[in-house]
Amino acid sequence: MTDTLSTAVSHELDENALLEAYRTMRTIRAFEERLHDEFATGEIPGFVHLYAGEEASATGVCAHLDGRDSIASTHRGHGHCIAKGVDVKAMMAEIYGKKTGSCHGKGGSMHIADLSKGMLGANGIVGGGPPLICGTALAAKQRGTGGVGVAFFGDGASNQGTTLESLNLASVWNLPAIFVAENNGYAEATSSSWSVAADNIADRAAGFGMPGVIVDGFDFFAVHEAAGEAVQRAREGGGPTLIEVKFTRYFGHFEGDQQTYRAKEVAEARAKLDCLKRFRARVTETGQVDAARLDAIDTQVADLIDAAVEEAKAAPKPTAADLETDVYVSY
Repeated sequence: MTDTLSTAVSHELDENALLEAYRTMRTIRAFEERLHDEFATGEIPGFVHLYAGEEASATGVCAHLDGRDSIASTHRGHGHCIAKGVDVKAMMAEIYGKKTGSCHGKGGSMHIADLSKGMLGANGIVGGGPPLICGTALAAKQRGTGGVGVAFFGDGASNQGTTLESLNLASVWNLPAIFVAENNGYAEATSSSWSVAADNIADRAAGFGMPGVIVDGFDFFAVHEAAGEAVQRAREGGGPTLIEVKFTRYFGHFEGDQQTYRAKEVAEARAKLDCLKRFRARVTETGQVDAARLDAIDTQVADLIDAAVEEAKAAPKPTAADLETDVYVSY
């Protein structure tokens, strides 16, 4: 997407929508950067995979979604949760393994979910999300709700049979489904240029009879435009779309990853391509949003994250009595 197109899209969003988009991206960034620091203390159990640097993708896509819609995430799911409206304090408590968490402390970072928000969950299974949203998309189609299902997955999952089968099924059944390939360049430490045969993941869409779109993942407006077209098409019965969002994650594959396989590209992305900096510059230079309002959001978000961490640390842990709750079948 070109800057000309992106600027045109920004004018379709009113001030409130722009402020909300900035708040969502800022919340994701602050949440992840704080987790980066907190994980180093040893108080957070399990693995943590951070979404920092990728905020424009979740925010640009989920800005078009509502209560009718559902999303499936990856092991890197915090950003998708926040963009879909999951409570930040409940998320922080969940990651700390506390009873007040969105999954009562039983899911942690990699399995965080909130079905009430249409967030089907982060997923430790690579390629686990696409089949799930085929199900929710089919349900929406059968019920006539106008809802859509969105699967976020990485470049590694683009090679999984579950993903390819889901792309095929979505086209065969003409489902209101959107597949968002978040290509951050690496499946763990393996470069996508080495592991993905096609130059672009989106090029595979042609083999499944659906549109394939490539967008600049550092540009909220480019993602917002592409996602808006895909969501509208799906709601109107036009079938699925594959969107490839290209960007760079700022932290390692997991917390503790020394990133010896890359370094320079992260520094360059932070300095020149950061989606928050680009968003802020665009909306203030065009006069659509006053910088002071963005500064106020920064302060509000910082206070929210501080409160979320404080409350999470003070919250109770699940007890032995909680082991038999939240299960499908009781014996």
